[in-house]
Amino acid sequence: QVQLAESGGASVQAGGSLTLSCAVSTTGFRQYSMGWFRQAPGKEREGVAVLSNLDTTTYADFVQGRFIISKDYTNNTLFLQLNNLKPEDTAIYYCAAGGYESLYLAFPRVSRVGYWGQGTQVTVTS
Repeated sequence: QVQLAESGGASVQAGGSLTLSCAVSTTGFRQYSMGWFRQAPGKEREGVAVLSNLDTTTYADFVQGRFIISKDYTNNTLFLQLNNLKPEDTAIYYCAAGGYESLYLAFPRVSRVGYWGQGTQVTVTS
């Protein structure tokens, strides 16, 4: 069983930065692949970035080098550093956990993600 709790969402101006955090409650943090997804109003949920249990990463094309996904194994926390934010990045950002095949290899598909957090709102103003 995995419980995920996101934090760090805020309203920022275009060009600004934020760091999202996801506290992960599980006894098997190292065995899971982890990811960030987002959902904008009126749009489907989409993948942003994933970090496998082998410490490999994959990013969505729209990231274009602006975001960094990382883990803190000491504190069981997943991060997403958001840089050079654009108004189109406005969305609820969700933390996700799952298996290597169901989450990491399936990225950016959302249908096979095992666990979701409740989301944190990021708003980017122009």
